[in-house]
Amino acid sequence: MKLDIKNTFIKELPADSMQENTRRQVENACFSYVLPKKTAKPELLHVSPEMLENLGFSKEDAQSEEFLKVFTGNAVLHNTQPYAMCYGGHQFGNWAGQLGDGRAINLAEVEHNNNHWALQLKGAGETPYSRTADGLAVLRSSIREYLCSEAMYHLGVPTTRALSLALSGDAVLRDVMYNGNPEYEKGAIVCRVAPSFLRFGNYEIFAARQDFKTLKTLVDYTIKHFFNHLGKPSKETYLAFFGEVSQRTLEMIIHWQRVGFVHGVMNTDNMSILGLTIDYGPYGWLEGFDFGWTPNTTDRQHKRYRFGNQPNIGLWNLYKLANALYPLIEETEALERILDEYKLDFETKSLAMMRSKLGLEVEDAFDVSLVQELEDNLMLTETDMTIFFRKLSDFKIEKPSEGLEIVKEAFYISTEIVEEIQQKWETWFQRYADRLGQEQTASEERKENMNSVNPKYVLRNYMAQLAIEDADKGDYKLIDELFQMLKKPYEEQPEHGKWFAKRPDWARHKVGCSMLSCSS
Repeated sequence: MKLDIKNTFIKELPADSMQENTRRQVENACFSYVLPKKTAKPELLHVSPEMLENLGFSKEDAQSEEFLKVFTGNAVLHNTQPYAMCYGGHQFGNWAGQLGDGRAINLAEVEHNNNHWALQLKGAGETPYSRTADGLAVLRSSIREYLCSEAMYHLGVPTTRALSLALSGDAVLRDVMYNGNPEYEKGAIVCRVAPSFLRFGNYEIFAARQDFKTLKTLVDYTIKHFFNHLGKPSKETYLAFFGEVSQRTLEMIIHWQRVGFVHGVMNTDNMSILGLTIDYGPYGWLEGFDFGWTPNTTDRQHKRYRFGNQPNIGLWNLYKLANALYPLIEETEALERILDEYKLDFETKSLAMMRSKLGLEVEDAFDVSLVQELEDNLMLTETDMTIFFRKLSDFKIEKPSEGLEIVKEAFYISTEIVEEIQQKWETWFQRYADRLGQEQTASEERKENMNSVNPKYVLRNYMAQLAIEDADKGDYKLIDELFQMLKKPYEEQPEHGKWFAKRPDWARHKVGCSMLSCSS
């Protein structure tokens, strides 16, 4: 396997002075050298052909013993030194101090076709940042991460990627719902890939410790390698850097809202500095349209990370990043202007996103109320978001009275559409028809445009759970079936029509389908 290795992170940033892999506070360092844990009986379950190509691997490479060993932590690539990153973070609104890569080990950085990639194993063993945990991962969470990161990419959502999914051959003890009933599960390892895995918490830890020298070194490194169009380091450049991070974060969250994705754990240590969706834990897609829904059982009481609050949390996290960068900028007003811009841009970009979902191209002052009325209606009864918007593309201007019939498949319990609710929907469909009448777009073109932003297929939790249950029995076919289908989420794919369906009743309250914990 020949790769173009570029280890900029470990060459240009300060390393932990201690070599021992013991849990501790790591001071004045961006990372610690650490080797992955060798596993009992590694087995590759799936490899992404796209990521193989992106990294410069051949198909033969993926079938080699060396590939298996490297991407299960049993061998180290030539001329590389694996490491775990040091970072802190705010978790559920509270400063948690040092966190770091507790179960992720970075293997190397690779360049191919003018693209830069960092390779990281998740579930590869203990690091100095593991605290009381074992640094390992289980098959169920690894399947969810592997499938979802690639699915999100094909949905057009900024995201980290995945190269491979493997069994470790080891048993891992986990308490799925944190209720005192731990059980052994199959251990697994995912190779995650991204231009960088830097997150807000990497900068927060040095600001919190008043280690401004390392903070500046890290910010300068980040700008040099990932924002070099902003120019040489200066206060103005640091401000421009924060402004771009803010905009990328907003763009990512707007995409989440567009497809109905809920991250579940938007702590600052789970926020990518590049505006990528990172750390797929207790995520989920809306089944019934509900601004108050969260997939995370840990968040069930306060619902901090609920669907409708994701844009606000993005802003809250950016405030924390602004505080971390402040020592390099020392201009409160300039930072606040960028944060205020996020608020304004969210309103305009969110409305633009909803217009695209509705097939509207011409701007109209009444669109705000049209969207508001639609969202109110969607919450009158349990209504599947994905199916509703996909079916809406079949709506005909000249037949507004048929609107409810067109989207009826999206309603979980059709008998709940009583006369009062039916009237509200008919009123809205008439408004929608009148509004579409202002557009110049032909109905077929509008349908095509709508279907390009409203996916037909998303990775619903029950689908991932079925793949997990099969995999636990040694059957991995469904992993590949979902992987292939989710590459084309906007296409009709009639051969996969069974997956264009509401969540089945058996999944409504099932662990892994409706309820997920951070241990997932």
